[in-house]
Amino acid sequence: MHPDEERAWRAFLRLVVTVQSGTARDLAAVGLSEPDYEVLSTLSERPGHTSTLRDQAEKMGWSRSRLSRHATRMEARGLLRREPDPTDGRGCFLVLTEQGLTELENAAPAHVESVRRHFIDRLAPEDLAAIEQIARRVDDS
Repeated sequence: MHPDEERAWRAFLRLVVTVQSGTARDLAAVGLSEPDYEVLSTLSERPGHTSTLRDQAEKMGWSRSRLSRHATRMEARGLLRREPDPTDGRGCFLVLTEQGLTELENAAPAHVESVRRHFIDRLAPEDLAAIEQIARRVDDS
């Protein structure tokens, strides 16, 4: 790897770690982990706040087993529930509970503020546009 490539790669890794650790700390202060927030927020976007485990895992870029294990922990906390999927004997639906929706709604303003403080407000509009363009390019490969 060329030195400038390595510097860029390491800078990118530091950026991700710095932003994620800051937002994770802030979410923990309101009682959620980053994975909790991602599950809750993506479920909240689905019709009826319901998704199959398979579709939810795909949307989040997680394996079904990872999501299933995490959903078990969230279900124990009352944030979501599972319902059988009649079309897939091995699958299930994940359903956002009222408690899960309430926790998401309570955490959302703090999360938005955290993302602003740790990321958005530190960058110029052209930086944000460049990051979006880079992300699209990498995502397309």
